[in-house]
Amino acid sequence: MKKRLLSYFLSLVMVLSCINIYVLAEEDKKDKLELTAKSALLMEPSTGKILYEKNAHEKLRPASVTKIMTLLLMYEALENGKIGWEDEVVISEHASSFGGSTILLDTGEVQPVSILAKGIVVASGNDAAVAMAEHIGGTEDEFVQMMNNKAKELGMDDTHFVNACGLDVDNHVTSAYDVAIMSRELITKYPQIFQLSKIWMDEIVHKRKKGEEVTVISSTNKLLQWYKEYATGLKTGSTSLAKYCLSGTANKDGLQLIAVVMAAPNWKARFNEVIKMFEYGFANCKIYKDTIKDKTLASLPVRRGTLEEIACVGAKDFSCVLDNTNNGEITNEIQVPEFVDAPINVGDKLGEIIYKSGDEEVGRVDLIANEAVERATFNFYLDKLVKMFFH
Repeated sequence: MKKRLLSYFLSLVMVLSCINIYVLAEEDKKDKLELTAKSALLMEPSTGKILYEKNAHEKLRPASVTKIMTLLLMYEALENGKIGWEDEVVISEHASSFGGSTILLDTGEVQPVSILAKGIVVASGNDAAVAMAEHIGGTEDEFVQMMNNKAKELGMDDTHFVNACGLDVDNHVTSAYDVAIMSRELITKYPQIFQLSKIWMDEIVHKRKKGEEVTVISSTNKLLQWYKEYATGLKTGSTSLAKYCLSGTANKDGLQLIAVVMAAPNWKARFNEVIKMFEYGFANCKIYKDTIKDKTLASLPVRRGTLEEIACVGAKDFSCVLDNTNNGEITNEIQVPEFVDAPINVGDKLGEIIYKSGDEEVGRVDLIANEAVERATFNFYLDKLVKMFFH
């Protein structure tokens, strides 16, 4: 009888354990932030670490969030000298014909690149975006090809662009993941974008035939008001089919975040849910940085070289994002060989510095040569002996 009762008890324990495991598994499947947006993603841009995601690779209409790519190509063209901030752009009939969000550009009107850029970022001007596309690519179609080429280069596999401004059209799609990728590329390579994306209100002067007219533009990004202590940008978008989209950026105590929502049900939800992701990220994550680029971290003996030793310097600065699971102190270990043989070129890898949080590796950086070392010849050794003798 006792054995039978014990058997029943153990069976009951096993059943309850299975139920508990199932419940926990189902809980893990739930959206811990309970977002209403169809797709979302939270990223730390310096490392690219994803801190939260929901349907991040679902292909959706991006609306004016498209303009992030337009701006990225604009900054590249400025950097390469293809265009200049003061270039005068004549507005085409094609550009001025666009509806939706505009800065009221007329056909034949002339505006500098700097004003068009402001119109794109602050007011989400479709006319300004298409005018910029034509100025850089010659035609909007050529510029769109540039957009798709850049998307492919960045690994944005969920993306296909059809226009430069984001108006609804078949096959113009991207994903929350890809939006974060192009946002990261923009803000890390061209942080000067924040000079425009932080503008709440400004004016644009139009030179018309009947005289000057002033258009007051205000930002479409309510984060600048609702989360103004930390918000830095970036781009909104909405159409009847895309619903409400946003790629938001914020910085708190040196930790920068990108939060993307797509197909949010209403305009308030997109801002509230991006803020919710920011609060989650800032509460649960911190960034660790070590400035080691070009800093000498070790020295190595050189065999058969014109120098006896060579300095090992950091190839780049190190940073990593730590969440609540990383409880250990950050330590590092330098790994280099006992010696290195000449010849050595500048930039050759000589070793590594490995970073750990407790026992978990969180990253590593190459140690490289900061100077070249030629292979020693017979004449080099002979010259050295002669100098030693006379010394």
